[in-house]
Amino acid sequence: MKLIAHLLVCMTLAIGTGASLSAQKRAARPQNPAPASSLTIKSEPKAIVWIDEIRRGVTDDSGALVLHKVSAGRHTIRVRATGFTESTTPLLPQGNRVVVRLVRTTDEAELKFQQAEEARDKAGGDEARQAAVELYREALKLRPAFPSAHVGLARLLMDLNEGEKALAEIAAARRSRPVYPEASAVEGRIYREMAFTDEAVRSFQRALRESNGFQPEAHVGLARLYEERGQYEIAATEFQTAIKQLSDSEPVIYQMLGATYEKLEKYKEALAAYEKYLELAPNGSLAPAVRSIIDQVRRDAAGRDIVP
Repeated sequence: MKLIAHLLVCMTLAIGTGASLSAQKRAARPQNPAPASSLTIKSEPKAIVWIDEIRRGVTDDSGALVLHKVSAGRHTIRVRATGFTESTTPLLPQGNRVVVRLVRTTDEAELKFQQAEEARDKAGGDEARQAAVELYREALKLRPAFPSAHVGLARLLMDLNEGEKALAEIAAARRSRPVYPEASAVEGRIYREMAFTDEAVRSFQRALRESNGFQPEAHVGLARLYEERGQYEIAATEFQTAIKQLSDSEPVIYQMLGATYEKLEKYKEALAAYEKYLELAPNGSLAPAVRSIIDQVRRDAAGRDIVP
C-alpha cells in the first residue's frame, strides 16, 4: 500500500470545519445525468478533444475519435491539433457524429504553446519538464495574456515543486480570465502540495462554483482532503462524482476509490472498484500492485468472515 500511496502523491487529481465542507458538497452535487450514448468526432489526425473542458481523447490516424459515454443535451467541444487554430464550438443534442474542421495557423504564440503542451505531455523527468517550461515562457513572451499557457506552466512548476511560482502563473491566468474553473482546481492542487489545506479547500470550492459543480479535478482534490481527514464516506462520494464526470477516462480514480472503501471495510465495493481499474487499464502502471491488493482484500475479508 505504501507503493500505491507514493505513486499517487507523485501523480497528481488543517481543513476548515466539517460543516463548511459538507455545505460545499451539497452545493456542488450535480443533477442526475441524462442517458449516455456514443459520439464519433471527425477532425485532423492526432487532434486532442475536450468535451465540457474534460479531455476525452485523441483522434486516430484517420482523424476519428469514438466516445462511448456522452450524455444527451448541450455540450461544448474543443479540438486542438498541432499546426492548427484551436476550435471551440457548441455540441448540439442531435446526431451521433460531428465534424470539426480546423484551420492552419501561423500564429507564433499558438504554435509555441502547442509545442509546450506536447512537451509537457511527454515529459518523463525534471530535465524534460524544464525544457517544456521554457517553451511556455516563449509562448507567453509572444502573447502575455494567454490564460491556458499560464495554467499549463503552473502545472509544470507544481511538478517541479516550485509552488510559489506556480501560484503566480495561476494569478496571471486569472487577470485575463477571471472565471476559470481549471485554474482554480490547479490552484487547489498546488496549495494541497504545499500543505495549505484551508487554501486548497477554498480553491476547489471556487472551481466547483465557477463550473456549476462540473469539475472532476476539484472533486478528486476534495476527496483526497476528506480522506486525509478520515471522512471516508464523503471522500468516496466525491471520487464517485469525479468518475461519473470523467466517463471512465481516468481509471486511477477507481484505485483511489477502492482504497477508500478498504478503509471503510467495505470489501465488496473495494473489490469492484479495483476490478474496474483493471478492466479499464489492464496494462496500467498500477495494475500489478492492484492485483496484489485484490488478493489481500480477499484475505482480509475472509479473515473477518465476510464474503465480498
